[in-house]
This record gives sequence, C-alpha cells and structure tokens, in this order.
Amino acid sequence: MYFPIKFHYFYPMIKVVLIGSGNVAQHLIQVLLQAKEVDLVQVFARNPSHLLHLLPATKITSDYQKITEADLYIISVSDNAIAEVSAQLPFENRLVVHTSGSSELSILNDKNRKGVFYPLQTFTKGKEIDFTPIPICLEAENEADYQLLEKLGNCISKKVVRITSEQRKSLHVAAVFVCNFVNHLYQIGNEICEENNVPFEVLHPLIQETAHKITELSPKVAQTGPALRNDTKTIEKHLDFLENPEYKNLYQLLTQSIQHVKKL
Repeated sequence: MYFPIKFHYFYPMIKVVLIGSGNVAQHLIQVLLQAKEVDLVQVFARNPSHLLHLLPATKITSDYQKITEADLYIISVSDNAIAEVSAQLPFENRLVVHTSGSSELSILNDKNRKGVFYPLQTFTKGKEIDFTPIPICLEAENEADYQLLEKLGNCISKKVVRITSEQRKSLHVAAVFVCNFVNHLYQIGNEICEENNVPFEVLHPLIQETAHKITELSPKVAQTGPALRNDTKTIEKHLDFLENPEYKNLYQLLTQSIQHVKKL
C-alpha cells in the first residue's frame, strides 16, 4: 500500500530586538511575544526594571555593546531620542527602524539600513489593545527590507500600508486633530459635567455615535450642532454659561471654524 509523504515546511522566524521601554514599546513587546512567526530575542532599556513585568531579566539589556544579532532592530523611544539611540548602535549594515509618526526616515543614522514601522494608534499605559485592526505604516530604503517589515506587520495586523515620510507626517498631524485634540475636548466636557453634578457617562452614547457615524459618512456631512445651524441664540447662551475664558475662546474658535468649513 502506498502512503503519500507529507512535507512540512518550516519558515524561519523573524528575530527582533526592540529598543525602548516606554508606552509604545511595552505594547509592542506584548504583541510581538504573542506573534507566532516572531522571536523577540532581546529588549534594550536604560531602566530594565520598567520591563520586568513583561520579560525575564535575561532578555533585557542596558548595555549597547551587549545587543544581540537580529533580523530587525525596532527603536521605540521619544522622537527627540531616535537620532542619538541609532547613532549609538554598535553595528553596521543591519535593518534599523523607528516607530515615530512624525520623524523622517533620514533621522536614523546612515551606518545602518533604515526603515519605519509605525503603528497608527493611541496607546495608553496599562490599557490592553488589539493590534489586529491597527494600520501599520511602513517605509524602507530597499524592497527586500520592506518585504521583511511587511511580513512582520502581517504577523500582528490585518492592515499594513506602504507610506512615505511625507505622507506619514500628514497622517500624524491629522491624527493629532482627530485623537489628541478630541480627547482634550472630552476632558473639557468631563470637567463641565463634574462642576454641574452631571455624570459624564450620560454623554457616552453621543460620543460613540459620533465616532461610528464618521466611518460611514464624511466628517463634513456628519457635522451637526448650533454652529452649523448658525443658531446664534444658543451660541450666546453657551458663551454666557462658560466662565473659563480659555474654554470660551475655544468655543468661539471652533464655532467659527465649523461655519467657515460649511461655506466651502
């Protein structure tokens, strides 16, 4: 009797060294440890104690000279530190990437091959996050390096995109408007609620519907409110209600901006 022979192909895992111990770095460590085709061989951190809740001490180093060999080195530090960190790496002609949304590819030191591995998402310390829907924005100097980054991106996300430094900069600016500035407005709304003994949770359905709506409509079409309607009486009442001069100015500025966009 003939029994067909089954061949099992084993593809090499991507060996990664991650450099950093901050917010984004810790989220990346967690997702890379879970990825089946990724071997997070080491993490560099100036303060290894910051990572002991995620990794054994044997996988962490604070000595540049002890950084091990890998297929890819991911620098996940503050934008101001990227150039300095990449310059201190004690090797040449290896693939080194950063995770910044606003820093160009050129900020990395020329002694190594350069790339960008930018997860476009807001990360909060201690808040678990699913990387599957997160866009991973990639850039590399050559196609072979890009393909490696793409393979890594596909290990953790279902949305991997090729984006230039200039496109990524525009995305980051847009992200500040739709995420950071919006969250600041949430904080103002929360403060107004607290001062008037109203639970902020009452606004949660409104916030959720607004966020969901712009996945189906353009933000311009989805816009509502007194500014759009030019409801001057309501706007005047709101301005009279606001005692904080900064919030009053912000209300006026946003009202004028909404009305200007309406005319376009």
